[in-house]
Amino acid sequence: MKKLICILILLLIPFFSFASYVLIPMDADSQKDHLKAYGITYWVLKKQQKVKWLLNYRGGAFLVPDTEGLRKECKIRGVSFEVLSDAKTSSVLEEISSPSQNMEAVVLEKAPKIAVYTPDGKAPWDDAVTMVLTYAEIPYETIYDKDVLEEKLLLYDWLHLHHEDFTGQYGKFYARYRATPWYIEDKKNAEKLATDLGYDKVSEEKLAVAKKIRNYVVGGGFMFAMCSATDSFDIALAADGVDICEPMFDGDPSEAGYQSKIDYNNTFAFTDFTLERSPMKYEFSSIDMTTKRKISKEVDYFTLKTYSAKWDPIPTMLCQNHTSLVKGFMGQTTSYDPREIKPTVLVMGKNKSNGEARYIHGIKGKGFFTFYGGHDPEDYQHMVGDPKTELSLHPNSPGYRLILNNVLFPAAKKKKQKT
Repeated sequence: MKKLICILILLLIPFFSFASYVLIPMDADSQKDHLKAYGITYWVLKKQQKVKWLLNYRGGAFLVPDTEGLRKECKIRGVSFEVLSDAKTSSVLEEISSPSQNMEAVVLEKAPKIAVYTPDGKAPWDDAVTMVLTYAEIPYETIYDKDVLEEKLLLYDWLHLHHEDFTGQYGKFYARYRATPWYIEDKKNAEKLATDLGYDKVSEEKLAVAKKIRNYVVGGGFMFAMCSATDSFDIALAADGVDICEPMFDGDPSEAGYQSKIDYNNTFAFTDFTLERSPMKYEFSSIDMTTKRKISKEVDYFTLKTYSAKWDPIPTMLCQNHTSLVKGFMGQTTSYDPREIKPTVLVMGKNKSNGEARYIHGIKGKGFFTFYGGHDPEDYQHMVGDPKTELSLHPNSPGYRLILNNVLFPAAKKKKQKT
C-alpha cells in the first residue's frame, strides 16, 4: 500500500508543479531582445490566445498562457521568459491591481491585421516600421494609392504611413536631387499613377488618398505615421481645394495668397502653421523644428511622459519602455513645434531642452492616430542612400519599442481615456 501511495505522489508532482503562465519581462536587465518579444506576443495572439499586457510592471511585461510551443518559440527567437506558478501569477496580478500601484493589466484579444502604405519597389529598410516588423517577425501587407481609393483600408486594423509626401511636392527634394535619376523616375511614376487613377495632378490624387485615410481613422481605424508622412498629411488636408504647389511640381503657379486659405479645422494634430513657399528649401512648414534645433547628438534625448495606468491606459500603453529617456534621431520632419499642436493632442515624448514634441497621439472620430518625429531611431541622421540599420545590433532599442507599442495597441480591450 505504501509503495502504491509513493507511486501516485510521484505521478502527481509534475501535474501540481506545472505552471499556468509565462512572463515575458520587458525591463532593462531581464530581456535579451525587447523587439522580438513583441513578435512573440503577436504570435500568441495569432493563435487566438489572449495576453495580459502588464503596464508599468517590469517595463511593460507580457503575461502569456504557458505552453510547450511558447517556450520553444521564445528559445528559438532569443526572447527571455520566466515560468510562473499559479501562486506567483496571482501575487503579480494582485500587486498590479492595488490602488497604490501605477500599474494595470490590459487584455490583448486579437492580432491586428497590419497594412503599410508604401509605393512599389521600396525596400523594407527604407522605413523604420517595416524594418522592425520584419525583425520582430510580425506579418504585414503593403498597400498604396489604388488600394486606398478602392476602400481596401477597411480590411485592416492598423495602418502605417511610409515616409510619404501627401502635398504633391515630391518630398521637397527638388533643390538637391532634381537632376538625379531616382528623383526623375519617382516623379514620372507618380504622374503616371495619378493619370491612371483619373487625376490631373499628383497633388489632387494625394489629397484624395489622404481623405480616404482620414475617413478610415474617423470610422475607427488606427493610424501610425513617422517623419514627413505626419506633417505632409495634415498639410494636404488643410489645403483641400487650395493650390500650394509651385510650377516645377504641378506645371502651374501656386494660388495667390494660399496661406490665408488654409483650413486648420481639417487637420488631425497641427494648427496655425505657416507653409514653406520656396521649392528650394527642404521643408514643408513651420511645424517641423529640424532647422531650429540647437543640440548636439551626444545629448539629444527626449523624455516619455508618465500617465496613470488605471485611468489613462491608452497613452500608458503607447509609452511602455524600459527607460523613460529615449535617444533622439533626425529626419525630414524631426520634431514638432508644441505651439502648433492642437490642445486636444497628447504630447507623450518631449525634448525639454529644445522645447520640442517628438511623439504625439490623438483621437479622430472613433479612431486613433500617433505621429512620431524622425526617420530611424537607431540612425541619428539618415541620408538618402545610407545603408540600412541592422536591428540585430539594437535588440533593446527604446526608440523602436515605441513603434511596436503602437502595433499592439489595436489588440487591446479599450477603456475610456480620461486625459
